[in-house]
Amino acid sequence: MDTSADTGAGHRPSGAVDLPVTVGVDGSEPSLTALDWAADEAALRGTALRIVHACWWEPHADTAEEGTAVVAAAERRARRRQPGVRVGVGLALETPEYALVRESRSALALVLGCRGRGAVAETLLGSVSAMVARRTHCPVIVVRGAHVAGAHVRGPHVRGPQGEPPAPGRVVVGVAEPPEGSAAAVRFAVEAALLRGVPLEAVRSWHRPRHAPAAHPLLAGTPAHAQEQQAAETLEAALRDAPENLWIRRRAVEGPARDTLLAAARDAALLVVGTGSAGIHGGDDHLGRVTHGVLHHARCPVAVVPEPG
Repeated sequence: MDTSADTGAGHRPSGAVDLPVTVGVDGSEPSLTALDWAADEAALRGTALRIVHACWWEPHADTAEEGTAVVAAAERRARRRQPGVRVGVGLALETPEYALVRESRSALALVLGCRGRGAVAETLLGSVSAMVARRTHCPVIVVRGAHVAGAHVRGPHVRGPQGEPPAPGRVVVGVAEPPEGSAAAVRFAVEAALLRGVPLEAVRSWHRPRHAPAAHPLLAGTPAHAQEQQAAETLEAALRDAPENLWIRRRAVEGPARDTLLAAARDAALLVVGTGSAGIHGGDDHLGRVTHGVLHHARCPVAVVPEPG
């Protein structure tokens, strides 16, 4: 089942293909929060919104009727929130995991709630979201917490001094080593920051060698270890093609990658992580520890961006 409405004007990133922002809904509160986020994102990007509900068909149950009601209610909500956005809906009588992975093949981005019906705690990531994040073909955004109205509103692109405190509402991206391992994530984060008119904060963690002495006071303000220097160089390489009008803060932080990203993104609008060579995706198709950790515990929406190849 598919429906659509007239198109509305909006900002379209250069080089963007005509693909929708797709959101999975199941009628739960987290999925409705994701719906609001997706509608705003579609409006920001000047593209269509596709609403999908998937449920496994059961004999002697009104599965299709219930699913039709869910997508109809979601469609009305999206149209009220963003009247200028084209809206299409889809109903799939199959497991949500497989339906949404298939949808990711033809989506600009796939938006999901952090958990669906039956989740036991806010800190737990729903099984559907976790499975889709492992196998997605497009960026997946898992929306956590209450969606803040105006979070997608464009502001000025301000370039300030590197020492300036990070602004709330910024986009944070985790940078892998080598930087090619997070190239797609960095591009997505740069575009997201430009679209929103907010700063970008790029983070790379590093670890002090065991038994290494603390930094000498005379080295304050400069990398005190080869590992810190390497992290700083990785950040520079990852962002060498970023536009000059984008305010960027580069942070090489000592500590575990998961904890570093969670702390950096505490008041961010979006945290972006990749699936490249930094162990974020394992060869056994499981989420790596860093991505798994931030998906479970971040306080802001998390975008998981697959690397091509």
